[in-house]
Amino acid sequence: MSEAQAFIKLDQFLKLVGAVQTGGQAKILIQEGEVLVNGEVETRRGRKLQAGDQVTLAQMHYTVQLKASGP
Repeated sequence: MSEAQAFIKLDQFLKLVGAVQTGGQAKILIQEGEVLVNGEVETRRGRKLQAGDQVTLAQMHYTVQLKASGP
């Protein structure tokens, strides 16, 4: 892909930050309404997060930061 990735999926983000250990664990927590995105319950594990989005799980808060890839 030649363009920089402008988003990350919610389940991938939770794994990346270490909030969950597996994609299956992320799926369950998301479907059960345990995850907030920008202060609202999000039940779609494929939700596309963009830089600056706020994710909350179990009173832990994460801010999405995306790296821009070089040319």
